[in-house]
Amino acid sequence: MIYTVINKTVISCLLCAGACIVALAMIAPACAQVVTVHPVAPAALSATPAALPPVAAPPKASEFDCSAPAEFVRLNYPLRHTARRLASGESLTIVAIGSSSTAGAGASSPAASYPSRLAVELKKRFPNYKIMVLNRGINGEETDGMMARFATGVIAEHPQLVLWQVGTNSVLRDHPLQSHAVALHEGIEALKAIGADVVLIDMQFAPRVLAKPETQGMEDQIALAAKEENVDLFRRFAIMRNWHEVQHIAFDAFVSPDELHMNDWSYTCVAKLLGAAITEAATRPIASDAAPGH
Repeated sequence: MIYTVINKTVISCLLCAGACIVALAMIAPACAQVVTVHPVAPAALSATPAALPPVAAPPKASEFDCSAPAEFVRLNYPLRHTARRLASGESLTIVAIGSSSTAGAGASSPAASYPSRLAVELKKRFPNYKIMVLNRGINGEETDGMMARFATGVIAEHPQLVLWQVGTNSVLRDHPLQSHAVALHEGIEALKAIGADVVLIDMQFAPRVLAKPETQGMEDQIALAAKEENVDLFRRFAIMRNWHEVQHIAFDAFVSPDELHMNDWSYTCVAKLLGAAITEAATRPIASDAAPGH
């Protein structure tokens, strides 16, 4: 009987797999099915395959110290008006005017913007003084727009120190550098005329800024204007460049996902470095400083 033959064939299969296949093919050709069997790698046969070595995550900015070379942080000129105000024991008013990186775009809250963090930093350094840091940043604004607000947003507050962040939006919109240079000088002169110390803050070192051809030209222009007008420059661009190129901090650790604005860590770090710079320049012995006053 076929049943008996098949049973015998199956038994033969147990003894010889090759004979089993031939026998079954001869006995039941009409019922045979073709099955493709792919060879299996020995490691795949294990129920618990060996774990792959872990991939190290890139360092986060929070894993680094907030630091920058001294030459990028130190202000060239003493803050004379600020120093006099502190010496008198009166309240100190600081106005921060600029665009989105002054307003705090990219921060988790207004309290994480650089002016807010600067107020906290200065309070630590001068606990017995009343120091106000007023945020006059507006998203997307350019230099001429900021100047149009000087009367109401800056001069009306009678500040002893003005922090003016400029340049980024003009570069992002591919506006000519020459017209910006004229406006920048006029704006600095207007701020000096109110009897306030002036600190320029240049652009942020971020991918979208770096992609623009006029970035270096704008950086050179801001530095030259500060030198010609005898006002201070806080070199934010160089500081952030040092984070990335020297300290090897990834962009996504100190720049927001939009590849333009800063984030909580970088705003806080800039505020700490700026706070240290302001403190040193406002308490520096004037007679020992070789730079001319303003």
